[in-house]
Amino acid sequence: MADKKEGLKTIWYFAGIVLTLMGALVMLAAIIDLFSSTPQKTVLANLHPGLWWGALMLLTGILYLIKNRGKVVK
Repeated sequence: MADKKEGLKTIWYFAGIVLTLMGALVMLAAIIDLFSSTPQKTVLANLHPGLWWGALMLLTGILYLIKNRGKVVK
């Protein structure tokens, strides 16, 4: 049986959870906006910044989760 590390998770693990969830929400909202028929009123709306920002947040959150998966603070 493997030894289970005891202690608290690092703050960066929880930051990864928050970034992953927020990135998923931003990307979902951008995808819904992409397929909606409402006219876009901003200048750079054709670049779909919500998709880029959501993907960046999602990727960063997943990297934080992977990097800090087994770390604990005593």
